[in-house]
Amino acid sequence: MQERHTNRQQYFQEQVYTTSQYVIPFIREVFPPGNNTTVLEIGCGEGGNLKPFLDMGCRVTGIDISESRITLARSFLDDPDYKDRLELIANDIYDVHEPFIKFDLIILRDVIEHIHNQKWFMSYLKRFLRPGGMVFIAFPPWYNPFGGHQQVCRNRILSKLPYVHLMPSFCYRKLLKAFGENDATIQGLMEVKETGLSIERFERILKQDGYRIVKMQHYLINPNYEIKFRMKPRKQNRLIAAIPFVSDFLTTSSYYLVSVEMESCKH
Repeated sequence: MQERHTNRQQYFQEQVYTTSQYVIPFIREVFPPGNNTTVLEIGCGEGGNLKPFLDMGCRVTGIDISESRITLARSFLDDPDYKDRLELIANDIYDVHEPFIKFDLIILRDVIEHIHNQKWFMSYLKRFLRPGGMVFIAFPPWYNPFGGHQQVCRNRILSKLPYVHLMPSFCYRKLLKAFGENDATIQGLMEVKETGLSIERFERILKQDGYRIVKMQHYLINPNYEIKFRMKPRKQNRLIAAIPFVSDFLTTSSYYLVSVEMESCKH
């Protein structure tokens, strides 16, 4: 397994870098966050994506189902300057009950591809968004070379095999076992296989749930690869990005900023 998947401090710093260098500039062109902007990140993990927003003066809430990762987030973000502007919650977002706090900006970075019933989730999400608010979503399209997250595998060969996740499920599971992956890793990878999201299906969900795409960008080389692999990010060719299905195979990350009509926010 690559060091970044076990060294959570390193992973935290990678998140800080990519969010400050690429995510915030992407958002800022349309929706400039600043002092007292309220930000919610769902699936915040150790909180690396939250730190740049805190440094800008935003009021930030992070929620993650993993209590251990929230504990790490509290230690990594233990700064007196953040104390009154940061809330970290170890819980399932579906277990947050009324009254719902409304946020100016909701962040989902490399999270939605792990969520079951994504259409229902996007509908549920609206109750946390204030009228006029925005949702930033980034995810690796399922059909891209490493859309199955196989890079987390312990086996060095398996972790570098592109497109292997597209095998039939029973073959993929047998392959993972044959390469010595443990049950927890296999379960996680099979879950991604079940919930993996294509560009076309994601945009169809947005349309069905009344979201409007305000801005989007597909990347041939994921911005996060700069800090991970020293690879310069590269935007997807416009012609390739415009070809349905084909673009999924060659796009390593898709960034979206979306909004909903005021009547769609009412629940």
